[in-house]
Amino acid sequence: MSFFSGSSPNKIDNWVCVMERNIEFEVEMAKNYLANRRIPSNILNKRDSAHSINVGEMSLIYLYVPKEFEKRARKALAELQDEIGDDMGNIEP
Repeated sequence: MSFFSGSSPNKIDNWVCVMERNIEFEVEMAKNYLANRRIPSNILNKRDSAHSINVGEMSLIYLYVPKEFEKRARKALAELQDEIGDDMGNIEP
């Protein structure tokens, strides 16, 4: 399996995608928010760095957490969304 195939989140053993965006700042902000709550996370960026395009499947950025942190992460991201309003849209992938 290619690590960058398709537009859906990749299946990564023991990790679950909790956010999918095409704006890097939003994903970084969510990652920092989770880190402040001691929830580990990693970003998978499918953006083609050779182009400044932020639409389509080659521009998606995913936020993953270990499976055992999924509920805490989703709850924290919902709190973040409540704090900042609808600016981030729907956080779930």
